[in-house]
Parts: sequence; structure tokens; C-alpha cells
Amino acid sequence: MLKLHTKTSKRAASAHKTTNKPTNKPTTQKRKLQTLARGKPTSLLPSQTSKIKSTTSPNLHFKRFITTTTTTTESTTVESKLPNDGLTLQDFMSGSAKSPHDEHDPEVSHLGCIPTSISPSDIPDEPIPETIPTRKPKQKVAKPTWLKAPLPRGEQYEHLRETVKGLGLATVCQEARCPNIGECWGGKKGIATATIMLLGDTCTRGCRFCAVKTSRAPPPAESDEPEKTSSAILKWGLKYVVFTMVARDDIPDGGAEHVARTVRLLKAHHKPPLVEALTSDFQGSFESVKAVVESGLDVFAHNVETVRELQHVVRDRRTTFDRSVDVLKFAKQVNPDIITKTSLMLGCGETDEEIVNTLKELRAADVNVVTFGQYLQPTSRHMKVVEYVTPEKFQHWQTVSEEMGFLYVASGPMVRSSYRAGEYFIQNVIEKRKAEKLLKLQQDGEAKH
Repeated sequence: MLKLHTKTSKRAASAHKTTNKPTNKPTTQKRKLQTLARGKPTSLLPSQTSKIKSTTSPNLHFKRFITTTTTTTESTTVESKLPNDGLTLQDFMSGSAKSPHDEHDPEVSHLGCIPTSISPSDIPDEPIPETIPTRKPKQKVAKPTWLKAPLPRGEQYEHLRETVKGLGLATVCQEARCPNIGECWGGKKGIATATIMLLGDTCTRGCRFCAVKTSRAPPPAESDEPEKTSSAILKWGLKYVVFTMVARDDIPDGGAEHVARTVRLLKAHHKPPLVEALTSDFQGSFESVKAVVESGLDVFAHNVETVRELQHVVRDRRTTFDRSVDVLKFAKQVNPDIITKTSLMLGCGETDEEIVNTLKELRAADVNVVTFGQYLQPTSRHMKVVEYVTPEKFQHWQTVSEEMGFLYVASGPMVRSSYRAGEYFIQNVIEKRKAEKLLKLQQDGEAKH
């Protein structure tokens, strides 16, 4: 009996210590109260009661309501103070015309508490908005009115689009999202123009202004692309054809022979169209440039894109202004009769002085044609537009360029490198040159006889 009494005493002592020992672990009742205070559904025992007290926190500039809950059970009593910033059960009881919060503090209305009864004086005079914006809407800069282009439509436009799609050809008009696609593709037969992009639709470089897809290892070029392209162009009955190409640094010659073969197939026709090729810099390979120029080309085009000072901002870092100028200069050396052409985008942050210096360097390289156009941001991932240049400013640069001695200048917000109005003029110039050359040969032949 003594031994049993000892064990019982130890158990009682242990229970006494456990009851009096403070612990950080919340009891089941306390966890239920915390859950209720957070607004989650829970169940309380019938023996649990609550009462609301009002206290003032010394660290805050306003009064805060704190619920003091006393829970009584057979074994222990727990008292916890939990924040209660919302309504209580009493607020929803019928016959409650006034919130108990208001009895403690008549100035609680400025804290955003919801009254239990509403009088006409509580309704604001100003109208309540139907929807409340969750965040500030983004401010979009509207494009000027002079940059509005007509929607592409028309029978000829649909015919060209279906032909390009059916043959699996790529056009820079579509890939680069050119705003003039409706004007160029929608012309009459023999006048409509589509700029065909050779060597696929994926470029090995990543210029910040260009919307063409990029990859370090693009798919191989289709071996029958020159045949398909020349066949499509001859079916269209075009008099002036523009080829462009993606940069293919993964090919040893940069794709020069692929372009040259396409030109030769067209020129082999009994009524060949005039051909313009807008090429890459072929990584500075003069052999590749020579292969394209000697294919029977009429216009050799390569774009410097922007002024010297912004090359590293606008273009891929593997390109340079000096290399582009050297490519244009060398093409003229290979064939002095060929027309060389380049293009500049405005609105990238260039200055007037930088534009003038760029034009001087292009004329020193004997470049014949230059075009000016407004840079437009293709997507949010591309370089942002710094300035929308006015049509009057574009007219100014056309006058300045013509005074410098350029053969032809196309300058306007919607002008692009392959611009139809420019092609008309170049076509007339080439035909005039050919007529003069033929006349000279005839005169020389008559002089010999």
C-alpha cells in the first residue's frame, strides 16, 4: 500500500507540475479560438463563452478592438487575447440597431467599420462607380496619325498570299511585319510586289529591331528553294523582283551560292524581270559578295540600318558599320554598272549631325540609293521607339540626300527598304541605262563599218 501511495503521489505531483508549467504549445481550445479569430469555420464547446472588451494600443494612433476570451474546462482555464478587427456575432443578431463598437468609440467610422443600420445621411452625395479598378492601367503611347496603314485586302493580295503559302515560301513582308504589305501585295498584276526571303525564315543573328525568328542552328536551307521561288515569280508575271535573306553564319559561304542560283534561274527566262537582292554582310567575305553580284543582279542592296554611333544598340554585335560600307563599296568595284542601295531607320535616338555624317560616308562608298523610314517596335521584347519623326523631317532628309548626289531617295514614315515607289524609279533608271548602252553599241558598230 505504501508503494502504491508513493506512485500515486508522484503522478499527482507530475500532473501538478504539468498544469502549472508554462508552455508555448497552444491547447486545442486556444487553437480553435485562433482559427475563429482568423475568420475560419470551427466548432466551440457549449461551455465556452466570449465577451468583448475595448482597449487602446499605445503603439497605434487609433483604437483597436481586442477580444478577450475566457475558456473554462474541468482541467484548466485558458485566457487569450486575440485581435478581432471585424464584426462579432452580436453585430448580426436581430434587433441590434447599433454596433457595440460604436458604444466604445463614436469616432470609429473613420476606421472603415461597417454600421449595422444605415440612414439617408450615411449615403454619399457623389455617385458610386460601378467597377473599382484593382490597379492603375498601363499608359500606352498612341502612334501618330501619319503612321496609319490601310488593312491588306483585294483579289491580288489574296492570290499572292495563297501562292506563297502553297509553295512554302517565306516573305519579309510577313516575317518582318511590314506595314506596307497591303499596298505592295494589293497592286494589279505586273505591279504588285512581294519580297521573297531566301534560306528559310530563321536568322542566326539577333538584331534588337527585327521581328524575324533567330537561332544559332536554324534548319538547313531547302535545296529546291531556288526552283520553287523562280517558278512562283514567273507565274506572278512581275517586272521587278526583290530577294532578301536571313543571315546564315552557319553556312560556309553565308548562303551566297543559294541566292546566286535563284537569280540565275530567273535571268535564264526569255523575259526576265529586274532583280534586286538585299543581302547580309556575309561576315565580310568578299568572295560571297562577288558570287551574288556576278549572278546577273540589277540592284545590290545591303542595309546599314542606323547611324554609326548606334550600331551596337540597334544591330547584332557581330555586325559593324565599317563592314557594311565595305560590302557596298566592293559590290560597286565588281560591277560598276550595278546600282547599290542601303536603308536607314529613324526614331532610334540618332542626331541630325550623325545622320549627315552617315550620308557622307555612304556617298564616299558610291552608294546610289538610300531610303529613310520610321522604326516601329514589333513587340514589347524589341527595342523601344525613341521618337516618332514627322513627315516634314523626312522630307528634309530627302532634300539633303538629293543635294549630296544620291541617284534616288525614298523618305517617309512608312517607307521600307523594298518600297514599291522606289522600285518604279529604279526600274526606269535601269531600263534607261540599258537603252543608252544598247544605243552606244549600235553607234560603235556603225562607226566600225
